[in-house]
Amino acid sequence: MSRILRFAFVGGLGFVADAGMLMLLLAGSPLGPFSARLVSVSFAMTVTWLCNRTLTFAPSGRGVVQEGARYGSVAVGIACFNYLLYSGLLLAIPALPPLAALVIAAAAAMALSYLGYSRLVFDR
Repeated sequence: MSRILRFAFVGGLGFVADAGMLMLLLAGSPLGPFSARLVSVSFAMTVTWLCNRTLTFAPSGRGVVQEGARYGSVAVGIACFNYLLYSGLLLAIPALPPLAALVIAAAAAMALSYLGYSRLVFDR
């Protein structure tokens, strides 16, 4: 159970990284909510890989490049799901704030993330 709690903690860090970067980009750049989210989710993926590798699962025993590539592959698939849900929510409910759409999409992607990372990246 403690691994799931650590994963949730790392997910929280990733969410803060994602949301913080999204808000910074929306406030301080010409990027809109869709392009800014592509940048913010990439940043969050890097943060969560480093944190999951040290706090949640421990290094996989593969080289850092191979592990990073596996993590990135799983993360991209989950990020696509997350981004499609985020975008669908914003398009379906135009009054929905981007941060609310982010919260919903991130929560939906969390279970998929745990299964993917634990089974395909860190083999636990």
